[in-house]
Amino acid sequence: MRFTPYLVLAPTAAVAFAQLFDPLHRTASDIQQQSQSQSVNHAQIPLAKPAVGLGPAMPPSGAPQADGPANAGGGSSVMLSDVMGRDKSINLFAGFLRSIESPSQRLDDPARNTTVLAPLNSAIENLPRKPWEDPRDYSALGANAYEGEDGQGRAQRNLRRFVEAHLIPTSPWPAGEKIKPVGGDTEVWWEEKDGVKRIQPGDIEVLNVGSSVVNGEVWILKGVRNAS
Repeated sequence: MRFTPYLVLAPTAAVAFAQLFDPLHRTASDIQQQSQSQSVNHAQIPLAKPAVGLGPAMPPSGAPQADGPANAGGGSSVMLSDVMGRDKSINLFAGFLRSIESPSQRLDDPARNTTVLAPLNSAIENLPRKPWEDPRDYSALGANAYEGEDGQGRAQRNLRRFVEAHLIPTSPWPAGEKIKPVGGDTEVWWEEKDGVKRIQPGDIEVLNVGSSVVNGEVWILKGVRNAS
């Protein structure tokens, strides 16, 4: 099974996007169940601007689960796109990734290895604002920064920047090797302190390596990288 990319379809899709990711409408379990249903039925969810002012909170997370090539059932044929949606503790980030065409295609490409730095749901819900919001947009355009078709495009670009800041274009990724993420100009590396991997800059703790497959690994993070 592969990720199906989802694109912005119309300005009226704002409500659907808000209902998918806003805590007033969905729980993390709801999002996971909807994601699994969509993967089977190949239904599309449009990416659109969230309703403004609904708050930064996100649904709570579950416990991480590890899925490697051996227990994924496909050996060397298993891709990152096959395993991203399996761990409910990171299904918020998996949903964001699925909604952006280029990153989701990358995870389905055996020729492009990737280390996915997937924040826990709890890390995303604790952000001061939602991943598609940028204070600079509000400063320049006011409270209606994400209204209408232009606003949807702005939200999508911000969300893509957030997702790509968590994609490292290499795997295996040796300790200390500095590399720019798929989106961004700031080099990232990791080091081990007291037996714990930490992403630098930011000193973000890696909870575990959730999956290791033919075209990369999924590292589950306790924090979120700054995508600014």
